[in-house]
Order: sequence, then structure tokens, then C-alpha cells
Amino acid sequence: MLVLAWVVGLGLAAQWFSGLEERKRNPNQSPVSSQVGTAVEVRLERNRHGHYLSAGQINGQPVTFLLDTGATFVAVPASLAERLNLSRGRPVMVNTANGPTESWSTRIDTLQLGDIRLHDVSAGIVPGILGEDVLLGMSALKQLDFSQQGGELILRQHANVESKYE
Repeated sequence: MLVLAWVVGLGLAAQWFSGLEERKRNPNQSPVSSQVGTAVEVRLERNRHGHYLSAGQINGQPVTFLLDTGATFVAVPASLAERLNLSRGRPVMVNTANGPTESWSTRIDTLQLGDIRLHDVSAGIVPGILGEDVLLGMSALKQLDFSQQGGELILRQHANVESKYE
């Protein structure tokens, strides 16, 4: 019985530390939205590596976004795109940190980060991206106002675009 208690205790501790590490990697697992005048605003905390990651959704399915102002479009790892049922469009050559690679154009019906919702977003399915993080590039970010203050990135969607506050 004592051995079983130790095993359960170690399992719970491992699970807790795993969650702690994920919260350090992505401090925006539940992004909070607020109404500021006629705009919806989401404030994201920078992680310990200086990146802005956030939980979000693509076509109603949960994803993790890595905000990347240097990316031309939203880049979805090929394995994740398959699970999200994104259709491959025409092939496109893209330059990545690992060099040029072939990708496929696609469209995202609905992209959501907090209460910010974007529709019909241009994206690419990129097989060279390791992991599950979606690079949230300028094809989405150009539809928002954004600024950085201290360790926060502030995203703002104005009322002329759909929001739940209208």
C-alpha cells in the first residue's frame, strides 16, 4: 500500500510539474478579452524566451499560436493541417528558418484568439514546421492593431470586424 501511495504521489507531482512547464512556455492558455471603446482587446504575456504564444482555435479546433510578425502568412504544420481538415491548394515555395521548402496554400474559415475572430484567412500548410504550434503571421495580424508594452503584446480588433461584443 505504501508503494502504491508513492507511485500515485510521484505521478501527481510529475503531472503538476508538466503543467507548470507548459504554463511557462505558454502563459496565455486562456487569453482574456476585454471591450475597449468599440474594439475587442486581447493582452498576451511574453514567455520566458521572449515569445508570445497563445491558445486559440482554427475552425473551432484548439491550437497554440506563436505570434510571428516576420511570417507573411499563417503557417500551419502539415500534421496539424491534416487533423484540422485544411485542404491543400496550389503548391508554393516559401523561405523558412531552415531554408526554402514547398508548402501549399489554404484558407482558414475562422481563426479565433480570445474573443477576436477573423474569417477567410490566407494560410499555408508547411511540412517543414516541427511541433504543433501555428505561426500566426501577417495574413492574420494585418487585420488587427497591435502594440507591445513592456512584456505584453496588445491585439485590438475594431468593431467594423465581427466580434461577440457587437
